[in-house]
Amino acid sequence: MRRLCLGFGSFLNHMQLRAYQQRAIDELYAWFKANAQGNPCLVLPTGSGKSHIIAALCKDAVQSFPETRILMLTHVKELIVQNAEKMREHWRDAPLGVYSAGLNTRCLYEQITFAGIQSVRNKAAQIGFIDLCIIDEAHTVSHHDAGGYRKLINDLTSINPALRVIGLTASPYRLGHGYITDKPALFDALIEPVSIEELVRDGYLAPLRSKHTSLVLSTAGVHKRGGEFIAAELQSAVNKKMLNEEVVRETIARAEDRKAWLFFCSGVDHAENICAILQDNGISAACVTGDTPIAERDKILSDFKSGKIRAITNMNVLSTGFDYPDIDLIAMLRPTMSAGLYVQMTGRGMRPKSHTDHCLILDFAGVVQQHGPITAVQPQKRKGSGDGEAPVKVCDACNELCHISAKVCPACDTPFPVPPPRKYELHGDDIMGIEGTDLIVTAWNWRKHVSHTSGRNLLAVSYYGGLSDMPITEYFPVGYPGYAGDKAINNVLAIAQKGGLFDGGLNVCTIDEMAHNLNQARAPAIIEYKKDGKYNRVIRREWA
Repeated sequence: MRRLCLGFGSFLNHMQLRAYQQRAIDELYAWFKANAQGNPCLVLPTGSGKSHIIAALCKDAVQSFPETRILMLTHVKELIVQNAEKMREHWRDAPLGVYSAGLNTRCLYEQITFAGIQSVRNKAAQIGFIDLCIIDEAHTVSHHDAGGYRKLINDLTSINPALRVIGLTASPYRLGHGYITDKPALFDALIEPVSIEELVRDGYLAPLRSKHTSLVLSTAGVHKRGGEFIAAELQSAVNKKMLNEEVVRETIARAEDRKAWLFFCSGVDHAENICAILQDNGISAACVTGDTPIAERDKILSDFKSGKIRAITNMNVLSTGFDYPDIDLIAMLRPTMSAGLYVQMTGRGMRPKSHTDHCLILDFAGVVQQHGPITAVQPQKRKGSGDGEAPVKVCDACNELCHISAKVCPACDTPFPVPPPRKYELHGDDIMGIEGTDLIVTAWNWRKHVSHTSGRNLLAVSYYGGLSDMPITEYFPVGYPGYAGDKAINNVLAIAQKGGLFDGGLNVCTIDEMAHNLNQARAPAIIEYKKDGKYNRVIRREWA
């Protein structure tokens, strides 16, 4: 049995990688060095260049260990093409094969194979011995031991028990399950080498700007299944002639001279109706759905990119695998409970553009309010076991404890007051959540903090400014298991190094020892912070 020993960048210095792309690979290698088993997932924002990182990984592994065999999987043919093109850019003579029924190419016998999961899910025997499996759009892998990815990986692992899997995704969570590392899951750790804020700051991504829309589509009466709105009910609720006409009217009024509009709709009929109304209003528009023939879809997308078509409406087609940097307006007409879908849809507008410095988001669907700024998205929590206490409220008339959903007290028949509707208000750059308040730091203090809610120990730091400035405190759950703890310790180590404390043993210290050591480090000169609920979130630190 052959075990893959990943190299440590011996060939990567020749790649034209951006600093954060090289950092992603370095952090990935460091994780493998520290973990003899397990599968990590790289979390990289849409537009950060995952294809280049995949190419660099493949080249380094094969050139460092010539017998290495790699399988790169994804579920969208456009991503197969994109990843293969970047592989050739990095290594023109790469031993690369592509297996995809959608691309009408079937090659399984090269050292590096890029494949569509739908085409190879039952072909482990033909694929044979694989050392490394790379999965793009890794959030599509089931938490449970089911589905095409899990079946193929199980079959490949029976051939090579030492198989390692690397995931890549911009949205590391699944609807109803939380993070893709929450057990049971294929992935064991998330590695986040770069943030959206950093990519926007350095000009690698364009910011989004969101505007409060006069019309907000209502989901009242729409039921959910599996944590998401039932598709047929959702489309019935939002696909109404009057609403569609108002959406188009407001979009045209706000678009001004924007050149490339993308509409995310709630169903096929909805997408077709919005397209027809756009055309009736003199806007060159086309509709793309899962039923659109491939040749026709390719022609529509080509005309969109060339400017012949100004607007495209779509249903569940262009949220992944479609990249056109000059998209400068996205109309969100699809309410969703999925944080991952929200991130994927808005990510279509974040690539740097040739004619403007941002993309406008018109959020008719209320998804920004639902999920928050894209720099601080919190996935829906995994459902509990059902063993906890039921939520209750108290009747003011008789003090009866009632279920939280009760509209009338069952003891005295007193109706509960109708809760006010959630106020929807969106303005400025709220969708980015980047702009904050600067604090000139004069001192800092690290200490152990005991959580009032959980009773667990945290590492805390307070930043102090002038006499009139309120101190800003942030908390790091360094002792927590899983993703939260790993992310916290990585953040603390980065802060320590920038402060001149190069003690790699911080991650094995007690919290009291960490606090003592960090108090010896140099505080940042400036921090930028933003209100996040009742706490402050530090979004930037600068050292003099």
